[in-house]
Amino acid sequence: MVELKHLNKYLLKYKFKIIIGIFITIIARIFALVAPNLIGDSITLIENYLFSSDIELVIVKKKLLSNILMIVVSAIIAGIFTFIMRQMLINVSRYIEFDLKNEIYKKYQTLSFDFYKNNRTGDLMNRISEDVSKVRMYIGPAIMYTINTFALFTIVISYMISVAPKLTMYTLIPLPILSFIIYKISIIINLKSKTVQEYLSKLTTYTQESFSGVKIIKTYTVENNINKELNKLANTSREKNMSLVKIQAWFFPLMILLIGISNILVVFIGGRQYMNNEIELGVLAEFIIYVNMLTWPVATVGWVTSIIQQAEASQKRINEFLKTKSSIVDCSKNNIKIEGKIEFKNIEFTYPETQINACKNISFSVKKGKSLAIMGDIGSGKTTLLELLCRIYDPINGEILIDNTNIKNINIKELKNSIGYVPQSTFLFSESIEKNIKFGKNNASLNEVEIAAKNACLSSDIDMFKDGFKTLLGERGVNLSGGQKQRLAIARAIIKRPKILILDDSLSAVDTETEEKILSNINNISKNITLIIATHRISSAKNCDKILIINNGKVLEYGSHHELIKKNGYYSKTLLKQSK
Repeated sequence: MVELKHLNKYLLKYKFKIIIGIFITIIARIFALVAPNLIGDSITLIENYLFSSDIELVIVKKKLLSNILMIVVSAIIAGIFTFIMRQMLINVSRYIEFDLKNEIYKKYQTLSFDFYKNNRTGDLMNRISEDVSKVRMYIGPAIMYTINTFALFTIVISYMISVAPKLTMYTLIPLPILSFIIYKISIIINLKSKTVQEYLSKLTTYTQESFSGVKIIKTYTVENNINKELNKLANTSREKNMSLVKIQAWFFPLMILLIGISNILVVFIGGRQYMNNEIELGVLAEFIIYVNMLTWPVATVGWVTSIIQQAEASQKRINEFLKTKSSIVDCSKNNIKIEGKIEFKNIEFTYPETQINACKNISFSVKKGKSLAIMGDIGSGKTTLLELLCRIYDPINGEILIDNTNIKNINIKELKNSIGYVPQSTFLFSESIEKNIKFGKNNASLNEVEIAAKNACLSSDIDMFKDGFKTLLGERGVNLSGGQKQRLAIARAIIKRPKILILDDSLSAVDTETEEKILSNINNISKNITLIIATHRISSAKNCDKILIINNGKVLEYGSHHELIKKNGYYSKTLLKQSK
C-alpha cells in the first residue's frame, strides 16, 4: 500500500468525520450483538422451563416478550447507527474523490507542453476518471468495511472467548488459512489490476481519437480497418478483465467454504460440550449466530482486499503523473508590468524528443510598440521562436529578454496574461461564438466582443448565423470554415488587449484583401502593442517595421522591407515569386 500513502493527507483533512464514523461503527456493532445474546438467553430459558419445574410459564412468557422487544429495539438502533456510519465514511470518500480530481487537474495545468506531446488525451482522461473511481472505492467502501469488520471481530471474538474459550478456538481455526489465501491471491490481483487499467487507457485513447478523427476516417473509407483495430483492442481488454475476474471469483466460494467449516466445528464441538454439560444450549445457538454474523465481514475481507489492490494499481498510475515535474519552472513571484520590448540573445534550442536543432544562435530585437515579421520555409524554426517567447519551451542556451528582464525571471501567469497568441492550429471550444471570443477576456462585455469580431473581419460572417454570437460551435469549431476559425482566434487574442500580440501563420486561410484589412485594424488598435507575425506571405510581412528571415534554425536576413529588397536574397526572390 505504498502508493496509497499519497492519500494520507486527505484522510488527515477529514479525520474528524472518520473518527466519528469509527466511533459510530463501534456503537452499531455493540447493539448488533444484543440480538444473538438475547436469542441464546431465550433458548436457555425455554430449555430450563421444559426440563425444570422451578420456572413458571407466566415468567417465561414475560421474559421472552421482553427479549423480543429488546431485540427489535437494538436492531433499529443498530440500523440507525449503521446508516449514520455510511453517511460519514462514504461522504468522506466523495469529498476526497473531489479533492483528488482537482489535484490531478491542477497538476495537468502546470505541466509543460512536452508532457502532452508524450501522453495521449485518452490516458489522461482515464487516470482522472476511472483510476480516481478505483481509489475512491478504497477510501469509502474499503475503509468502511474494514473498520466495520475489525470492530465486529474485536467485539464478537472477545465475547466468544469470555463465554466459551475452547469452542471459540475451534471456530476460528479456518481464519488463518483464509488470511494466507487472501494474501497470495491479492498479489496476483494487484498485477492484473494494473494491466486492466493500462488496457482501459489504450481503449479510451483509441476511441477518443476515432471520434475526433471521424472526418478523416470517413474521407479515406477506413471504417472497417478502424473497427477491426478497435475490436482487437476491446477483445484484448476483455481477456485481461476476464483474467482478473477469474482470480477474484475464487474469493467468495473459498470464504463460504471456510465459514461452512466453522459452522460444522461449532455444531460438532459445541454439541459435544453441551452433551457433557460444559455449555448451555443457548450458548451453542448463540455461537452459530455469531459465526454466521462473521460470514459477511469475512467475505468482505476478500472483496476489500481486491478493492485495495485495484486502488493501489490505480494510485500508482496517478502518482506517476503527480510526480512528473514540469520542464518550465516559475521562479518568480513578483508581478512585473510588461511593456513589450523583446530581445533574443544567442538562442539555441533542440527538441528533446526528436533531437532536432530548431534554433542555432539566433539574435534579434523588437522595440516596444513595433512589429516584426518572421519568414522562412516550413520547418525553418518560426513557430519554435514564438513558442520560446511564450515559454512553452525554454532555450538550451542564450536568453530571452522582455523589457530587459530575463523571461525566466518573469512570473509565468503575468507573462501569459500579457501575450495574445494565435497558434497555427486553431482550437475552438464547443461553446457559443461569444464564449469562444471571451476566452481571451472572461469579463468582456458584449460590446467588446462585437468590436473584437469586427476588427478580425468576422462580423459579417456572424450575422449570417441564425443565432449570431450565441451560435453554438461543434467540436473544435467543425461548423466553421478554416478562415472563420482563424479570424475567431484572432478576435479572441485581440479582445484581451495584450502588450505582445503573436500571429503564427494565422492568416493563411483568408484572402489577401481580408488579410490586409485585419492587419490594418490590428495596427489601428495596437499603437502600443508589440506585434510579431510568422508568415509565408510577403503581403503580411511588408508593412512590419522589421522582417526576420530564418532558414534551418539560423538567421538568414534581417531588416525592413526596403532593406531586404536591396539585398536581392531570399526575401526579394520570394517577393518576385508571389508577385507573379
